[in-house]
Amino acid sequence: MYLSGLDELDQKILQLLIENARYSYSEIGERVGVSRVAAKAHINLLEERGIIEKYTAVINPQQLGGAVSCYFEIETTPETFAEVTEQLYNCPTVTQIYRMTGKCRLHVHAVAAGQAELEQFMAETMDRLPGVTSVNTNVILSRIKDIKGLRL
Repeated sequence: MYLSGLDELDQKILQLLIENARYSYSEIGERVGVSRVAAKAHINLLEERGIIEKYTAVINPQQLGGAVSCYFEIETTPETFAEVTEQLYNCPTVTQIYRMTGKCRLHVHAVAAGQAELEQFMAETMDRLPGVTSVNTNVILSRIKDIKGLRL
């Protein structure tokens, strides 16, 4: 169990929302054995507690004809770490940034419309980051398994 402190009902509700966030409160209530009002109240509390952050559509970049999806492992000097993180955060090509264990290490995911946009991103963003001591780039060829949400 990943989330201690959640009762069985909340766990079931979260599992349904992970499966399909478009379920109505009535559908969720019916599936977990409570009223629509009770399901809505539980979901509202999960949102208020920050357990549910948002609802969104998940787009598969590989299905967008030519999109290139990459992961970068970036290591910076301690004094430039915050600046590098801020520059990457403000770049629309970057979709995810994670701080990893190790000396000032970032794991960055980026999606470009195509090879030309990826090259532009590399030249105008990645190559200009201050204090970078190493970069490892991996282009994603295909998606084999990609779990959305938290596995409960």
